[in-house]
Amino acid sequence: METDILIQLIILLFTLGIFYAMYNFPKQALTRLRSKNRSTDQAHIHFIKGAQLLSRAKSNRNKSTSFNLAKSAAGEADKALALEPKDPAAHILKALSLDLMGHKIAALRYLDLALSPPAVKALSDGERGDALLKRAELQVALNRKRRVDSALLDLLEAVKLGCSDQAKAFCLLGQCYEMKGLKIEAQNAFEEALKIEPNFVAAHEGLGRLS
Repeated sequence: METDILIQLIILLFTLGIFYAMYNFPKQALTRLRSKNRSTDQAHIHFIKGAQLLSRAKSNRNKSTSFNLAKSAAGEADKALALEPKDPAAHILKALSLDLMGHKIAALRYLDLALSPPAVKALSDGERGDALLKRAELQVALNRKRRVDSALLDLLEAVKLGCSDQAKAFCLLGQCYEMKGLKIEAQNAFEEALKIEPNFVAAHEGLGRLS
């Protein structure tokens, strides 16, 4: 008799334990989700603040002030990345800030992170095209001969994806072809740039060198 009562008590306790777990699991999951959302929201706040600082840095003509604003923008990007390490937008913000500060090699590394899986999956085609264009620009600026092939691939993909500055992409593409001695391809690229932006000085200069 006592054994039966003990068994029934164990079953009751086990049943209550199951109901307790079922009741609390959604609450725990919701708590984690809310924590995740707070983290994402805070990362977004840092990103927006950094983007505003970078915009001010680009438009400021005082070199010292521009550098300090870019440095602050990079700091906000770091804060966003601490919360969302795989956010490509924050990586791009960091890269653009570093580039404005003159740290091109470091900027290139952050663009590589933004354009690598899994971060790149969060970018739209246009955003990826813009990031590829910027990476190509940095590659050419850092080492024209050694990085020209990589820059060419980035530029061809950037044009295909519909980057926001097609004229600049075609002009840089022309410069890369020119460096490789491909005059016809270079001429065609410069002409495409001028179709989009007829007064593009660099494209005119490129055609002048080829004539």
